[in-house]
Amino acid sequence: MLLTAIFVLLGLLALTIPVAAALFILAMVLEWEFAAAPLSRALGHQIWDTSTNFILVSIPLFILIGELLLRSGIATKVYDALDSWLSWMPGGLMHANIGTATMFSATSGSSVATAATVGTIALPQAPRFGYDERFFAGSIAAGGTLGILLPPSINLIVYGFLAQASIPQLFMAGIIPGLVLSGLFMLAILVMCLIKPEWGGERRKSTMAQRFAKLVHLVPVLVLFGFIMGAIYTGWATPTEAAAIGTVVALIMAFMAGTLSWKMVGEALEGTMRTTCMIMLIMIAANFLNFILASIGLTDSLLSTIATLDLSPMQTLFLLIGFYIILGFFIETLSLMIITIPLVAPLITSLGFDPVWFGILLIVLIEMALITPPVGLNLFVVQGVRKRGNLNEVIVGSIPFVLLMFVMVLLLIAFPGLALFLPNLATGG
Repeated sequence: MLLTAIFVLLGLLALTIPVAAALFILAMVLEWEFAAAPLSRALGHQIWDTSTNFILVSIPLFILIGELLLRSGIATKVYDALDSWLSWMPGGLMHANIGTATMFSATSGSSVATAATVGTIALPQAPRFGYDERFFAGSIAAGGTLGILLPPSINLIVYGFLAQASIPQLFMAGIIPGLVLSGLFMLAILVMCLIKPEWGGERRKSTMAQRFAKLVHLVPVLVLFGFIMGAIYTGWATPTEAAAIGTVVALIMAFMAGTLSWKMVGEALEGTMRTTCMIMLIMIAANFLNFILASIGLTDSLLSTIATLDLSPMQTLFLLIGFYIILGFFIETLSLMIITIPLVAPLITSLGFDPVWFGILLIVLIEMALITPPVGLNLFVVQGVRKRGNLNEVIVGSIPFVLLMFVMVLLLIAFPGLALFLPNLATGG
C-alpha cells in the first residue's frame, strides 16, 4: 500500500503533472485499489472543510503585505539603509542581502517573495562593485529562505493547521532560530571573503551621519512587525486578524510613501491571488488525500512499520531528517509539507518530541530544499531575476549556505531551547 502510494506520486510528479492534480489522482487511485467504500463521495465536504477554515484566511493577507511592501518601494529603501551600515565589512553588500532578507521576512511570510524582492534590488549591484556573482546570488537565494522561518511565516501557518499545533507558539519559536541562522549566513560570508578577498567586491564606507539618516527607512518594517506580532501576543487579535491589521498598516505606509495608486494595488492583488490560488488548491487536494490515507489505514500502517524497526526516538528522528532531505530534492516544499505532515506529526508526538520544536526543525529542512536542485524554487527565482549566466552558478553559490542549514539542524537537536525558550517564556513553562 505504502509503496504503491510512493511510486504513483513520484510517477505523476515525474510526468510534470501539477502537484494539486497529482494529489487528486493519487487519492482516486488509492480509493479504487484499497477502499471498501466510495470515499470520493466525501470530496465536497473535504473541499468545504479546508477552504472555510478561518486560520487560512491569513495566507492571502500575509502575501498581500509582501506585495505591497515590494511595489511601494519600501523594501528598496530598507536595502539602501542596510547597505550604508554593512558595506564596509568583507563581503559588504552580501551582508546587506542577508539583513534585508531578514527584515523583509518579518513581514512577508513567503520565501519566494523575499528572494524575488531582494534579488530585484541587489543583483544589479554585483557586477557594478566586482562581487563574485555565484556567491552573491547564493546569498540572496539563502537569505530568501528566512521568509518561512521568521514570523509571520505562511509555512508555519500551514504546519500549525495540519499538525494541530499553536500558531502563535510556532511564530515565537521561529524568532531565535531565524536570527541565529541569519547570523550564521553573515559569518560564512565574512569568513569566505577573508579567505577569498576577490569574492567580496568593493568595500565602501558611509559617514555616521549618513548611516543614522537612513535608519528612518527601517522604521516602516519594524512598525509593521510590531503591529502584527504585538496584536497576536497581547491577545488582541488572532493570526488571521493580525494579518488584516498588517495589510491596513501596509496600505497606510504605501500612501505615506507616495506610491499608493489603483494600478499598484491592482498589481499587488493580482500577485496575491495567483499565489493564494496555487496554495489553496494544493491544500484542498492534500486534505482529500489525507482523508483517503487515513480511511484505508495507510497512516496506521506507516506508524506500525516504523515501530517494527525497533529504533530509538533519536534514531527515528534522524531517519525522518534523511527522508525530508531526499524528498526535498524532488518535491516542491509546500507540497512536501502538506503531503507528509499528517503522517509524520502523530509519529513525532508519540515519540515524545515537542510538535512546536519539530515544526521549526522541519522548516529548516524545508529551507534546505528551497536551495537544492533540481526543484529548489529560490534557485529559479534568483536566476530568473538575474537574467544572465546560468542556473549552475546560483547552485554552486548556495552550497555553503546549505551546509550551514545542516549545522542549524544539529544545533536545534542539541539545544531544543533555541526554539522553545520564547514559547515557554510566554506560557510560563
